[in-house]
Amino acid sequence: MQRKAYVPGIAALLAALLAGCTGGSGSNSRAADPKPGDVSVNTPAAQPGKYRTLPEACAAVSHDSLDSLLPGIKQITDQDQRDTAYEGRATLTYDTDRRVGCGWKVESTDATDHLSVDFERVVSYDNTVSDDSRAEDIYATEETAANLPEASASATPSDTASATGSATATPSATPSTSASSTPSASTTSSASTSAGPSQTPADLQPRKLSGLGDEAFLDDKLNSGSSTAQQRTVTVVFRTSNVIVRIEYAEQPTASTGTPDSEEMQDKARNLAQKLVDRFND
Repeated sequence: MQRKAYVPGIAALLAALLAGCTGGSGSNSRAADPKPGDVSVNTPAAQPGKYRTLPEACAAVSHDSLDSLLPGIKQITDQDQRDTAYEGRATLTYDTDRRVGCGWKVESTDATDHLSVDFERVVSYDNTVSDDSRAEDIYATEETAANLPEASASATPSDTASATGSATATPSATPSTSASSTPSASTTSSASTSAGPSQTPADLQPRKLSGLGDEAFLDDKLNSGSSTAQQRTVTVVFRTSNVIVRIEYAEQPTASTGTPDSEEMQDKARNLAQKLVDRFND
């Protein structure tokens, strides 16, 4: 009789222990379930960038482009020296898969020209941030640092000239037909005079560029160099997917009174930028 009482007690104890283990296991499994909005579980990694390699920087600029940007190359009579000038000098970098660059400096009878190109392949080490998004952030920081003028501000002079012309033309229509024709002519003269201020024209000011990669901007600065001559530096920066390209083109005239032409230098820098964009798209 005592055995019969003892065995059921053992069985009850074992059943309680098994129930406790089963309950604990269920509790742990529920705790491991992802919470709503938890991006750390079952979330695909952000997409890698389009580009996995970079071009060889010193070979990325053609001889034709160098002839245009650095006219002094054609004035070099020694063939070996000319070939060396075309080669440029590679920028020292520690990871050529991530960043490469090249620079050229050539003197001519009229000026000394500098050109540098820099390619940076952006890689995001955060699985939740794509390479392109990281490149966008880096590009945006550089554009902000350039402190580009507001687009509306660059349009102000022409808007002001237009408003002044219309204001002058309105009262001149009152006296007579012959009288009204005279003020309109003076209005045209006034408008043309105000359209040519000494400041940089709006279409040549530092600005964002359209149709060049995914996004781009141009900066243009005129600074005094080591002499009294003015050195102009035109910078074009553009992003295509996860690669950021920087072009810096500078010229300092030989004559102390010389000033490099802004429009010409900008055109040359933009043409080179477009050729580099096309190179990435090939």
